[in-house]
Amino acid sequence: MNPVAHAVRLGLARGWIEFRHGLTSSTDIYFNAFIAIAFVVVLYFQREVTLPGTNLSLSAATLPGMLALLVVVGGLAGTVGTLSVEREDGTLLRAKALPHGMTGYLVGKIIVTSAGGLVTMLIVLVAGLVMVPAIRQPGAGEWTLFAGTVALGLLAMLPWGAVIGSLISNPQAAGGLSMLSISLLTTTSGIFYPITSMPEWLQVVSQIFPLYWLALGMRAALAPDGAVAAEIGQSWREFETLGVLGLWALAGLLLAPPILRRMARRESGSAVQQRRERAIQRVG
Repeated sequence: MNPVAHAVRLGLARGWIEFRHGLTSSTDIYFNAFIAIAFVVVLYFQREVTLPGTNLSLSAATLPGMLALLVVVGGLAGTVGTLSVEREDGTLLRAKALPHGMTGYLVGKIIVTSAGGLVTMLIVLVAGLVMVPAIRQPGAGEWTLFAGTVALGLLAMLPWGAVIGSLISNPQAAGGLSMLSISLLTTTSGIFYPITSMPEWLQVVSQIFPLYWLALGMRAALAPDGAVAAEIGQSWREFETLGVLGLWALAGLLLAPPILRRMARRESGSAVQQRRERAIQRVG
Protein backbone atom coordinates (compact mmCIF):
# COMPACT_ATOMS: atom_id res chain seq x y z
CA MET A 1 0.00 0.00 0.00
CA ASN A 2 1.14 3.54 -0.72
CA PRO A 3 2.75 4.95 2.49
CA VAL A 4 0.73 8.18 2.37
CA ALA A 5 -2.52 6.30 1.76
CA HIS A 6 -1.67 4.03 4.69
CA ALA A 7 -1.04 7.06 6.92
CA VAL A 8 -4.39 8.54 5.86
CA ARG A 9 -6.15 5.26 6.64
CA LEU A 10 -4.55 5.17 10.10
CA GLY A 11 -5.54 8.80 10.63
CA LEU A 12 -9.16 8.02 9.78
CA ALA A 13 -9.17 5.13 12.23
CA ARG A 14 -7.48 7.21 14.93
CA GLY A 15 -9.95 10.08 14.50
CA TRP A 16 -12.93 7.75 14.81
CA ILE A 17 -11.48 6.10 17.94
CA GLU A 18 -10.84 9.47 19.56
CA PHE A 19 -14.37 10.60 18.72
CA ARG A 20 -15.90 7.50 20.29
CA HIS A 21 -13.71 8.02 23.35
CA GLY A 22 -14.96 11.61 23.59
CA LEU A 23 -18.54 10.31 23.72
CA THR A 24 -17.65 8.54 26.96
CA SER A 25 -15.87 11.55 28.48
CA SER A 26 -18.10 13.45 30.88
CA THR A 27 -16.02 16.61 30.43
CA ASP A 28 -16.47 16.63 26.65
CA ILE A 29 -20.16 15.78 26.93
CA TYR A 30 -20.87 18.53 29.45
CA PHE A 31 -18.90 21.12 27.46
CA ASN A 32 -20.66 20.38 24.15
CA ALA A 33 -24.05 20.14 25.87
CA PHE A 34 -23.50 23.50 27.59
CA ILE A 35 -22.72 25.22 24.28
CA ALA A 36 -25.71 23.65 22.54
CA ILE A 37 -28.11 24.50 25.38
CA ALA A 38 -26.83 28.09 25.59
CA PHE A 39 -27.46 28.62 21.88
CA VAL A 40 -30.90 27.03 22.06
CA VAL A 41 -31.86 29.25 25.01
CA VAL A 42 -30.87 32.34 23.02
CA LEU A 43 -33.01 31.18 20.10
CA TYR A 44 -35.95 30.56 22.42
CA PHE A 45 -35.96 34.11 23.79
CA GLN A 46 -35.52 35.62 20.32
CA ARG A 47 -38.37 33.74 18.65
CA GLU A 48 -40.95 36.50 19.26
CA VAL A 49 -38.64 39.39 18.37
CA THR A 50 -38.32 40.86 14.86
CA LEU A 51 -35.47 42.84 13.35
CA PRO A 52 -36.22 46.59 13.47
CA GLY A 53 -37.95 47.76 10.30
CA THR A 54 -38.60 44.25 8.98
CA ASN A 55 -40.88 41.28 9.54
CA LEU A 56 -37.90 38.91 9.83
CA SER A 57 -37.66 37.04 13.12
CA LEU A 58 -34.48 37.78 15.05
CA SER A 59 -34.04 34.07 15.75
CA ALA A 60 -34.28 33.31 12.01
CA ALA A 61 -31.46 35.77 11.38
CA THR A 62 -29.40 34.47 14.31
CA LEU A 63 -29.56 30.70 13.69
CA PRO A 64 -27.42 30.61 10.50
CA GLY A 65 -24.83 32.78 12.22
CA MET A 66 -24.76 30.47 15.23
CA LEU A 67 -24.14 27.44 13.04
CA ALA A 68 -21.38 29.26 11.17
CA LEU A 69 -19.77 30.30 14.45
CA LEU A 70 -19.83 26.69 15.69
CA VAL A 71 -17.92 25.61 12.58
CA VAL A 72 -15.32 28.34 13.08
CA VAL A 73 -14.81 27.89 16.82
CA GLY A 74 -14.70 24.10 16.61
CA GLY A 75 -12.55 23.98 13.50
CA LEU A 76 -10.09 26.78 14.19
CA ALA A 77 -9.92 27.33 17.95
CA GLY A 78 -10.49 23.65 18.76
CA THR A 79 -7.62 22.53 16.54
CA VAL A 80 -5.27 25.24 17.78
CA GLY A 81 -5.92 24.32 21.41
CA THR A 82 -5.61 20.58 20.86
CA LEU A 83 -2.39 20.88 18.87
CA SER A 84 -0.77 23.13 21.48
CA VAL A 85 -1.66 20.75 24.30
CA GLU A 86 -0.48 17.69 22.39
CA ARG A 87 2.85 19.33 21.66
CA GLU A 88 3.24 19.78 25.39
CA ASP A 89 2.28 16.22 26.43
CA GLY A 90 4.40 14.44 23.78
CA THR A 91 1.62 13.20 21.49
CA LEU A 92 3.17 14.95 18.49
CA LEU A 93 6.58 13.50 19.30
CA ARG A 94 5.11 10.01 19.14
CA ALA A 95 3.30 10.77 15.87
CA LYS A 96 6.57 12.05 14.41
CA ALA A 97 8.17 8.63 14.88
CA LEU A 98 5.75 6.99 12.41
CA PRO A 99 6.19 7.08 8.62
CA HIS A 100 4.13 10.03 7.35
CA GLY A 101 2.94 10.34 10.93
CA MET A 102 2.08 14.04 10.66
CA THR A 103 -0.20 13.39 7.69
CA GLY A 104 -2.04 10.72 9.68
CA TYR A 105 -2.14 13.02 12.70
CA LEU A 106 -3.71 15.84 10.68
CA VAL A 107 -6.33 13.50 9.17
CA GLY A 108 -7.18 12.20 12.65
CA LYS A 109 -7.64 15.72 14.00
CA ILE A 110 -9.91 16.62 11.08
CA ILE A 111 -12.11 13.58 11.74
CA VAL A 112 -12.44 13.90 15.53
CA THR A 113 -12.93 17.68 15.51
CA SER A 114 -15.44 17.56 12.66
CA ALA A 115 -17.46 14.75 14.22
CA GLY A 116 -17.61 16.43 17.62
CA GLY A 117 -18.61 19.77 16.12
CA LEU A 118 -21.31 18.20 13.96
CA VAL A 119 -23.00 16.68 17.00
CA THR A 120 -23.32 20.09 18.67
CA MET A 121 -24.40 21.71 15.40
CA LEU A 122 -27.08 19.06 14.84
CA ILE A 123 -28.62 19.75 18.26
CA VAL A 124 -28.80 23.49 17.59
CA LEU A 125 -30.08 22.98 14.03
CA VAL A 126 -32.89 20.62 15.03
CA ALA A 127 -33.94 22.90 17.90
CA GLY A 128 -33.91 25.89 15.55
CA LEU A 129 -36.04 24.16 12.91
CA VAL A 130 -38.58 23.27 15.60
CA MET A 131 -38.68 26.57 17.50
CA VAL A 132 -38.26 29.09 14.69
CA PRO A 133 -41.20 28.93 12.26
CA ALA A 134 -39.69 31.68 10.08
CA ILE A 135 -36.76 29.45 9.14
CA ARG A 136 -37.11 28.13 5.60
CA GLN A 137 -38.04 24.46 5.48
CA PRO A 138 -35.07 23.27 3.41
CA GLY A 139 -35.62 21.14 0.32
CA ALA A 140 -33.10 18.86 -1.35
CA GLY A 141 -31.23 21.78 -2.92
CA GLU A 142 -30.99 23.71 0.34
CA TRP A 143 -29.81 20.64 2.27
CA THR A 144 -27.17 19.99 -0.39
CA LEU A 145 -25.96 23.58 -0.10
CA PHE A 146 -25.99 23.34 3.69
CA ALA A 147 -23.97 20.09 3.71
CA GLY A 148 -21.49 21.45 1.18
CA THR A 149 -21.03 24.67 3.15
CA VAL A 150 -20.44 22.79 6.41
CA ALA A 151 -18.00 20.31 4.83
CA LEU A 152 -15.98 22.96 3.01
CA GLY A 153 -16.17 25.28 6.03
CA LEU A 154 -14.64 22.63 8.28
CA LEU A 155 -11.96 21.84 5.71
CA ALA A 156 -11.26 25.56 5.42
CA MET A 157 -10.90 25.97 9.21
CA LEU A 158 -9.25 22.79 10.50
CA PRO A 159 -5.97 22.90 8.51
CA TRP A 160 -5.50 26.58 9.27
CA GLY A 161 -6.06 25.80 12.94
CA ALA A 162 -3.24 23.26 12.64
CA VAL A 163 -1.01 25.87 11.00
CA ILE A 164 -1.61 28.43 13.77
CA GLY A 165 -1.22 25.79 16.48
CA SER A 166 2.08 24.58 15.03
CA LEU A 167 3.54 28.10 15.10
CA ILE A 168 2.72 28.77 18.76
CA SER A 169 3.90 26.35 21.42
CA ASN A 170 2.27 27.95 24.47
CA PRO A 171 -1.33 26.67 24.88
CA GLN A 172 -2.51 29.89 26.56
CA ALA A 173 -1.02 32.13 23.87
CA ALA A 174 -2.36 29.87 21.09
CA GLY A 175 -5.87 29.85 22.54
CA GLY A 176 -5.84 33.61 23.06
CA LEU A 177 -4.63 34.30 19.51
CA SER A 178 -7.20 32.01 17.92
CA MET A 179 -10.10 33.51 19.88
CA LEU A 180 -8.88 37.04 19.13
CA SER A 181 -8.76 36.19 15.41
CA ILE A 182 -12.26 34.71 15.54
CA SER A 183 -13.60 37.75 17.41
CA LEU A 184 -12.16 40.17 14.85
CA LEU A 185 -13.45 38.16 11.89
CA THR A 186 -16.86 37.69 13.51
CA THR A 187 -17.18 41.42 14.09
CA THR A 188 -16.42 42.29 10.46
CA SER A 189 -17.90 39.33 8.57
CA GLY A 190 -21.61 40.02 8.98
CA ILE A 191 -22.40 36.76 10.76
CA PHE A 192 -25.18 38.22 12.88
CA TYR A 193 -26.07 41.36 10.91
CA PRO A 194 -25.96 42.41 7.23
CA ILE A 195 -22.46 43.15 5.97
CA THR A 196 -24.00 45.79 3.70
CA SER A 197 -24.30 48.06 6.75
CA MET A 198 -20.48 48.38 6.84
CA PRO A 199 -18.19 50.65 4.80
CA GLU A 200 -17.49 49.32 1.30
CA TRP A 201 -13.75 48.89 1.92
CA LEU A 202 -14.49 46.71 4.95
CA GLN A 203 -16.95 44.64 2.91
CA VAL A 204 -14.18 43.94 0.40
CA VAL A 205 -11.74 42.91 3.13
CA SER A 206 -14.31 40.67 4.83
CA GLN A 207 -14.98 38.80 1.59
CA ILE A 208 -11.35 37.70 1.45
CA PHE A 209 -11.80 35.48 4.51
CA PRO A 210 -13.86 32.28 4.67
CA LEU A 211 -15.98 33.32 7.66
CA TYR A 212 -18.17 35.66 5.60
CA TRP A 213 -18.82 32.99 2.96
CA LEU A 214 -19.51 30.32 5.56
CA ALA A 215 -22.22 32.46 7.16
CA LEU A 216 -23.59 33.42 3.72
CA GLY A 217 -23.93 29.76 2.75
CA MET A 218 -25.78 29.03 5.98
CA ARG A 219 -28.20 31.89 5.34
CA ALA A 220 -28.72 30.81 1.74
CA ALA A 221 -29.78 27.36 2.96
CA LEU A 222 -31.91 28.37 5.95
CA ALA A 223 -32.94 32.03 5.92
CA PRO A 224 -36.32 33.10 4.47
CA ASP A 225 -36.27 34.18 0.83
CA GLY A 226 -36.89 37.81 1.72
CA ALA A 227 -33.65 37.99 3.71
CA VAL A 228 -31.63 38.03 0.49
CA ALA A 229 -32.52 41.70 0.10
CA ALA A 230 -29.93 42.54 2.77
CA GLU A 231 -27.09 40.71 0.98
CA ILE A 232 -24.52 42.15 -1.41
CA GLY A 233 -26.09 42.34 -4.86
CA GLN A 234 -29.30 40.93 -3.33
CA SER A 235 -27.99 37.46 -4.15
CA TRP A 236 -27.01 34.41 -2.10
CA ARG A 237 -24.05 33.77 -4.48
CA GLU A 238 -24.07 30.01 -3.86
CA PHE A 239 -21.38 29.15 -6.42
CA GLU A 240 -19.05 31.88 -5.18
CA THR A 241 -19.59 30.64 -1.62
CA LEU A 242 -18.58 27.08 -2.40
CA GLY A 243 -15.72 28.26 -4.62
CA VAL A 244 -14.10 30.55 -2.01
CA LEU A 245 -14.49 27.99 0.78
CA GLY A 246 -13.04 25.34 -1.53
CA LEU A 247 -9.98 27.50 -2.28
CA TRP A 248 -9.35 28.13 1.43
CA ALA A 249 -9.73 24.41 2.13
CA LEU A 250 -7.34 23.46 -0.67
CA ALA A 251 -4.74 26.00 0.45
CA GLY A 252 -4.95 24.80 4.06
CA LEU A 253 -4.70 21.12 3.15
CA LEU A 254 -1.64 21.83 1.00
CA LEU A 255 0.14 24.03 3.55
CA ALA A 256 -0.69 22.30 6.84
CA PRO A 257 1.18 18.95 6.36
CA PRO A 258 4.60 20.47 5.46
CA ILE A 259 4.30 23.07 8.23
CA LEU A 260 3.41 20.34 10.70
CA ARG A 261 6.36 18.23 9.51
CA ARG A 262 8.70 21.20 9.86
CA MET A 263 7.42 21.80 13.38
CA ALA A 264 7.72 18.10 14.23
CA ARG A 265 11.38 18.03 13.19
CA ARG A 266 12.11 20.41 16.04
CA GLU A 267 10.37 18.16 18.56
CA SER A 268 12.53 16.12 20.93
CA GLY A 269 12.23 14.43 24.28
CA SER A 270 14.12 17.24 25.99
CA ALA A 271 11.85 19.90 24.43
CA VAL A 272 8.73 18.04 25.60
CA GLN A 273 10.20 17.72 29.11
CA GLN A 274 10.94 21.46 29.24
CA ARG A 275 7.37 22.27 28.23
CA ARG A 276 6.03 19.89 30.85
CA GLU A 277 8.11 21.60 33.52
CA ARG A 278 6.86 25.02 32.42
CA ALA A 279 3.29 23.70 32.52
CA ILE A 280 3.79 22.40 36.06
CA GLN A 281 5.14 25.82 37.09
CA ARG A 282 2.10 27.55 35.58
CA VAL A 283 -0.25 25.26 37.49
CA GLY A 284 1.76 25.58 40.67
